[in-house]
Order: sequence, then structure tokens, then C-alpha cells
Amino acid sequence: MNSPSMSFQQRVSHALADGQLRIALDRTTERFTSNRVAGLASLPDADAVRDCARSIRLHTLSKLDDYLEQFEANVTSVGGQVHWASDAQEANEIVLDLARSRSVKRVVKSKSMVSEETELNQALISGGLDVVESDLGEYIIQLAGETPSHIIAPAVHKTREQVGQLLADKLGVPMTDDPVEMTATARSALRDVFLQSEMGISGVNFGVASTGSLAIVTNEGNASLTVTAPRIHVAMMGIERIVPTLDDLAVMLLVLARSATGQKLTVYTDLLTGPRRGDPDGPEELHVVLLDNGRSRLIGTEVSEVLACIRCGACLNACPVYQQIGGHAYGSVYSGPIGAVLTPSLDREGPWHVLPEASSLCGACREVCPVRIDIPRMLLALRAETVHSGKGNRWVRVGFWLYRIAATKPWLFRCGVSVVRQLTKMFFVNGWLLRLPSPLPSWTRSREFPVIASRTFSEEMRDREKGSGDE
Repeated sequence: MNSPSMSFQQRVSHALADGQLRIALDRTTERFTSNRVAGLASLPDADAVRDCARSIRLHTLSKLDDYLEQFEANVTSVGGQVHWASDAQEANEIVLDLARSRSVKRVVKSKSMVSEETELNQALISGGLDVVESDLGEYIIQLAGETPSHIIAPAVHKTREQVGQLLADKLGVPMTDDPVEMTATARSALRDVFLQSEMGISGVNFGVASTGSLAIVTNEGNASLTVTAPRIHVAMMGIERIVPTLDDLAVMLLVLARSATGQKLTVYTDLLTGPRRGDPDGPEELHVVLLDNGRSRLIGTEVSEVLACIRCGACLNACPVYQQIGGHAYGSVYSGPIGAVLTPSLDREGPWHVLPEASSLCGACREVCPVRIDIPRMLLALRAETVHSGKGNRWVRVGFWLYRIAATKPWLFRCGVSVVRQLTKMFFVNGWLLRLPSPLPSWTRSREFPVIASRTFSEEMRDREKGSGDE
């Protein structure tokens, strides 16, 4: 994951000033949230199912080595090949070598967050290949030269009007903001791509250890074409996306679509087991690229639970911070609450230590997570790690250092309160502080600060105790 050129604060300021972004986010996150509520309401004993899903994910992570070995053996037994990639560069090299050795010129892709994580498209294009995204959202942002801003809705940051204008500019079609017409335009442009591509690259929602099967879910059907029309199918998969059995997969599918879009099941749920074997359709070759990229290092740590994520995006939709700034402000492939944990955990050397601060710790993410990941706890753990490593905000460190000194010396604390009370009187207007002095002005740019009480709680209690004693 490349480091962004702007700081997090700069990206946030840019996002908050983007009126069209706010409109797009309001429309989409509100719809996803209400759909999720309705979807789970249709699931009998939803809480028990979520508990079961959580148990499956945590059990799998506790025996991940065993299930990965079983998965590899079963993929191989049905004619597929498994490639292990320790990092993003190795994963990209594996795919590029496969393409070159088989004279591949054109690649069609369905949605894959792992390929976004490794920046596979850039690597393939630099290697001389023609790469086209087939997911509608991914296709839109590819035309725009942008990156995804949401786990399940890559173009959530764009309004219908912006998408219509983009298609008109890039494809030379009449401008329209009708979703049906825009979808038809994209379908027409992509149809030949499926037929002309020698390699199809997909993500994997779940790999089934007991059978070596790959579960891929979509609503557009593009993944079905991506993995069957080209003669070579390459599946990009994080090592944590394993479930032990088909029964376990069934449980995960019960909560995945409901948490993501509110559907009982996605329109297309493909279960692929090996390349074609005497069939007229399907790929001649299946290659599964298993990516580590820091994941194995997280096992047994305070943030290992983040690997239980099933990429539904529910925590993004529920997060009040994401609702305001969108995904691009995070600067990483993985945004929102889960991204604020996953990104700094996977990339320890990147400039991501500030991301765990992008949370009010309200707990909405934990409440909506289908596998009940305790994201707030991990955010606090990462914040503590940042402080201990000395990477935290300098003013925050100084502030807490001063508070620690004052809090352990009551006389000094009382003097400090008295001084601050007198100094701030000059800034108050009708009982409110409209602007804090530097280095604290950010607080009052969007809210007013109440007047500091004329008497502290300790002073009030002391006077009350004196009054009681007099009686």
C-alpha cells in the first residue's frame, strides 16, 4: 500500500469541503443501513446466527495453518494450483509471471480488495497488459482514474450525475443520470472484454478447506463471466478468508449479504471447485494466490480479531466519521472502522498511526458487525501503541504530560484552573467560547465551547461540607 501524498488532516478537510461527496454518502450509507436492519429482521434468531458466525471465524483463525494446508491439498486434488505470496510484490509477480508465460495480453477483473491491496492493476499495466474492471463500481472508478472508497460499493463517493457525466466523457455516449441506462452502457462496453480476455482475475469471499472450493458473491454476474469465459482464472485471496466446511460457508452467507446490502442472498453466488474437467465451459486453468502481507503476524496479538472480518462494509455505513469523510480520506484501500485497525496493523511502517484516532468510539461498528468484532477495543489498543512508540500528536503528548503533573499535585491543579479561568474570560461571548487560542483552534471551528464554571466541583463540595459542619 503506497503512502498518500497528503496528510490525514488535509484529506479530511478536503472531504468535508466536498458538497457532492456529502450528498453521495448521505444517500448510500442511509440506504445500506436501513436495508441491513430489514435484512436481519428477516433472519430467524439472527443473534444466534451471528454468534455462530463469530464462533466459526474465531475457530478458523485459531487453526488457520491446518485449514490452509487442507485447502491447498483439496484445490490441488481437483486440478487447481495454489501459489503462496508473502507480500504484495510477490503476489503481483506471481500473476504477472502467469500471464507472461501463457502469452496473455488482455485481463478482465471482477471485484477484489486483495488486488487493490497489492496494487495489482498498476503492476499488470506496467508489464504491458490491458486490464479492464468488470464490476460496475470498479469500472467507473477505473475510468475516473481513482481508487475504491468503500469495501462493497467502490464508487459510493460519486453521485449519479457525476457517473453519467463520466460515462459521457469517456465513452462518448449521451449524458444521462438514469441508473438503468448507465448500466446498459457499461454492459455494452464490457461484453466484448469478457470474450476477448485470456485471463480472468477475481477475488474470493470464502475458500472452503474441506473441498477446495471458492465462494464468490456478486449482484451483477460479472464475476461469473470473469471466471468462466477466459481460459485462465486467477483467484486472489487473503489467507484469513477460509471456512472449514460447506456448512460453515452456509452460515457465513446467511449474514454476509444481509449485513452488506440487506439481501437474503446476493443475486449471484458462485461456488467453484477446480478448473473445467471435460466440460464445455469454464477455465482451463485455476490458480489461487494466497496472500499473507502481514496477516500471519497478527495471529495471537491484541488485534488478531480483525482477521475475522468478512468484508461486508456494515461498519463503514454505521460509522459517523465515515459518513462525513468517506473512504478516500483514510488514504488506504481499507477505510472506515475496520480499515482504521487493519491498515496500520498490516503496514507497520506506513503513516497510518493516525487512523485509529478517526473514531468517536461510539461502538456502532461493533453493534452492526455480523461477527461482532470488537473494533473499539482494538482502536484503543492501537492508540496506546502509538503513544508508547512516541508517534502520537505532539500537542496531545504535551497536554497529557502537563495534566499528569497537575493531577498528582492538588495545589498546582487548583492554581492552573484559576489561571485558565481568568485567561479565558477575554474570549467568552454570552457565556460561550467562540474561538480557542492556538494550538487548540480546531475544536471551535465547528462547535462552541461552554463557559468554564466559576467554581470547581471540589470548591462546591468543600463549602457544602463546611455548611453541614456549622449546623
